[in-house]
Amino acid sequence: MSSERPSTRVVDPRAVRVATAPATTAIEAAPIVLEPAAVPLAPASGERGGQVLIDGVPAGLRLDRRDAVHVVLVEGQGRETSWSPVIMLPLVPTAGPAIGVVRREVIVDGWRIEVEIESERRAALRERARRGGDETARAGPTEVRAIIPGQVLAVSIAPGDSVLAGQQLLVVEAMKMQNELRAPRDGVVSRVAVGPGRTIEVGDLLLVLE
Repeated sequence: MSSERPSTRVVDPRAVRVATAPATTAIEAAPIVLEPAAVPLAPASGERGGQVLIDGVPAGLRLDRRDAVHVVLVEGQGRETSWSPVIMLPLVPTAGPAIGVVRREVIVDGWRIEVEIESERRAALRERARRGGDETARAGPTEVRAIIPGQVLAVSIAPGDSVLAGQQLLVVEAMKMQNELRAPRDGVVSRVAVGPGRTIEVGDLLLVLE
C-alpha cells in the first residue's frame, strides 16, 4: 500500500485514512487514503456504480451491504467483475491519546484484518504537528523496537550505513506474512541488535539510528 499523496491535490473532506492495526499484520504497514470520486463510475449492464479513490488513484469497486455486518466487495465490471464476501464488525473507539481514531475488525474470504480509521484531515494535521517535534528529537538516537512478535528473515543494513526515511531495514515474518520494517527517519545505523533467524517479541530492540 502506497502512502504517497500529491501535496497539491485537494482531498475530499469525507476522506478517511485506513491502516492495519499494529497487532494484525505488519510491523510498519503504510496507510491508505480512501475518498469518494468526484464523478462516479458509470457501470455496464445496468449494475449499480461506485468509484472511490485510493491514494488519489481511481479504483472501480464498491461494497454492497447485505445486513448489519455482511457485505460483498465488488471489483471490476462485466465479465471482469469479482465478488468477495466481507464481514465488517462494528466500529470500536481506540484507547489512548489517538482521539478520533476508531478500530474495525474485517474478515475477507476468511482472513481476519483489524484496521484503524480516522479522518484524513485530522491525521494530516497531527502529522504536521509531530513533524516539528521530530526535527528536535532527531538530535539524539532513535531506538527501533518490535511491536509484534515474529522471526527476522533478512537484515538489509549494517552498523555505519546511512539510511533514508522509508528505506527497508528488516524483513520479519509474523502471522505467516512477510513484513518490511522501514526507517522512521534519515540517519546512520549505529547498532543492529538482531540477525536473520532471530525470534523477536514485542518491545525487543531491533536497531538504533543516530
